[in-house]
Amino acid sequence: MLSVCIALVVLAISAMTFATQAHQHGGTHVDKASTVLLSGVFGLITYLVVGGLSGYFENKLEEEEEREHEAEEEARRSGKKVPAVVMAGKAAFFMFLYLEVLDASFSFDGVIAAFAITNDIVLMSLGLGIGAMYVRSLTVYLVRQGTLDDYVYLEHGAHYAIGALAVILMISIRYQIPEVVTGLIGVVLIAWSFWSSVRRNRRLAADEGEHVGSAEKAEVPSGV
Repeated sequence: MLSVCIALVVLAISAMTFATQAHQHGGTHVDKASTVLLSGVFGLITYLVVGGLSGYFENKLEEEEEREHEAEEEARRSGKKVPAVVMAGKAAFFMFLYLEVLDASFSFDGVIAAFAITNDIVLMSLGLGIGAMYVRSLTVYLVRQGTLDDYVYLEHGAHYAIGALAVILMISIRYQIPEVVTGLIGVVLIAWSFWSSVRRNRRLAADEGEHVGSAEKAEVPSGV
């Protein structure tokens, strides 16, 4: 639980520093240390509950898959039929619950990240709606095409972007940060990770070409 300990330390520091002079509309500053602490604690509770449910359903899914495999092996040895419908139903049920919990955790991340960009509920709803309909489909397509395997730094860039949004969200408690700056930071980090992946692939391709050329030169033709 190192991540939870780090989050609690950051939460305490934010409440004692940025939240004591929280920025308000109109240029005023008020003390919102208790609000930040309460929100952070409930956020950590939600994170732990979702993570616990995800781990529980993942373990149950693995257990059901192991039981199904053992039942198939036993039935194959004894020559009996396997109740595939019942076993598949249990596995599918836990798979459904597991995917729903994962989807809920991703939704929490998206909503929290949206607050780092804007407080306008209309813009947030539009952005999250586009993400639900388009970005998810694009993500599934990229996973199936193996894009993340080809561009290995994209995942790192996404994590850096989320970390940058978290830092901006913490700083914005006290200081007002333009929405354009917040959005551009994520775009720059993702673009940088994509370009780094492209450079890596080109370097690997060049190295592979040099190795192939060296191996061809090293071959000595044999004659009779």
